[in-house]
Amino acid sequence: MTETVSRSARADRTAMWRWGVIRDAIDPDLTAKQRGQVVRRIAAQAHPAPGGGVRTVSRETADRWVRAWRVGGLMALRPSGRQCAPRTPQEVLDTAAALKTERPDRTAAQVRRVMVRACGDAPSESTLLRHFRRLGLTTAPPPNAHGRFEADFPNDRWTGDALHGPKIQGRKAYLFAFLDDHSRYVVGARWAYSEDHARLAIALRPALAAHGVPGVLYLDNGAAMKDQALERACARLGVRLTHSAPARPQGRGKIERFFNTVTGQFLVEVAPASGSDADGTVGGSRVGSLEELNALFDAWVAQVYHKTPNDTTGQAPADRWKAGWTRAEARRATLEQIAEAFKWSEVRKVRTDATVALFGNSYEVDTCLVGRKVEVVYDPYEMGSPVQVLLDGAPAGTGTPAVIGRHVHKKAQAAARDEREGPTGGAATGIDYLRLLEEDRREEIARSGIAWRALCDEAATQGPAEADNANPDGRDAPWTQGALL
Repeated sequence: MTETVSRSARADRTAMWRWGVIRDAIDPDLTAKQRGQVVRRIAAQAHPAPGGGVRTVSRETADRWVRAWRVGGLMALRPSGRQCAPRTPQEVLDTAAALKTERPDRTAAQVRRVMVRACGDAPSESTLLRHFRRLGLTTAPPPNAHGRFEADFPNDRWTGDALHGPKIQGRKAYLFAFLDDHSRYVVGARWAYSEDHARLAIALRPALAAHGVPGVLYLDNGAAMKDQALERACARLGVRLTHSAPARPQGRGKIERFFNTVTGQFLVEVAPASGSDADGTVGGSRVGSLEELNALFDAWVAQVYHKTPNDTTGQAPADRWKAGWTRAEARRATLEQIAEAFKWSEVRKVRTDATVALFGNSYEVDTCLVGRKVEVVYDPYEMGSPVQVLLDGAPAGTGTPAVIGRHVHKKAQAAARDEREGPTGGAATGIDYLRLLEEDRREEIARSGIAWRALCDEAATQGPAEADNANPDGRDAPWTQGALL
């Protein structure tokens, strides 16, 4: 049974990889001619494989995956069950190797064409490629030249990363930030007390609701950014999740420069509200809680960063973001789709009483699942609600709460409790730059006549509510505070 679950997990990873390969070819706005050009480009490229290395995909295979996606979505891209195929005769493989050896520039597809014409039949391209790799007959592609890259329009690509910040109330703070590649506009950012996926989601989820869904999400290789829950969310929302190669940070230059700006313009103005610097001898804004830090950061981004011309583009990020939409239209996801995408999942075995256990809770499932291992999909902030049950990736009913001992997942509960008030104080010079920006931000929102924060709060009511033990003071769910509006 463990092998079956492992095979199912590998099938899910393969499906997401295949979707990433054909992502550009399934755009509904493409004409038949344009789609053919995209498919040919896909077939001409080498793609990073899920298990390491690179793989090529024939045009026929890419076309087959596109047709499968149209019919059944992500599930249709899962590989079929294990099949037993006849072994290719050794003399046929020897002929293919000879053809490749005499003309090394021949691709597997070309060798197959020659063999079909000369012999009447030939192994598949994938079989020939495996055979050539075993014999060392493949040549590695030349190293890629990395030039300056910039997305053509907003939401084409977001870049995300985490910045290590100051200590607040004796605990180190981390900034999760997501930057639009075209405009350098900060679409989402949030300070938190831990560098994990739960805090990352608090910054990313409201950004998706407020600004639309990007085509590509380009992240670092940190554990929080390679979490299975994030991969699931991106796959459900149609976002291509990519990561920079280890020790090769090309492409993350924009967000690294943004972090340098944060350090030199924002963090330099932050002073701790307690400890050796709490006697008023050190200037800056005295910050005593994450809530304060996030409010001041929101004001600085809106009042300074978004309004300052970028050295490369020559435009302020807010102006470039706004102007870019004259050539593009934002792709939106409903609040229900976003909430579904950010659910978590666990594999559990159904007990003899037709229940599954999940972190101290028990859920009743269909009796036909007794003894089977299933995937349980649940909302980490509302574990007292029914859960979804999947068997080998296919829907298998709903799990009804039977015994609820925990309403909120431990990691989600810790993330929800990050923001608590703390002591604050004045600046030594009497000039509190960041709080002046915060006042300007409030006045700007009041003058605009649009209750942006109220809209975000209204969106929050569509999401799962926290249990009393995780949110005793009645605050909104944490993800409602992460978007920079």
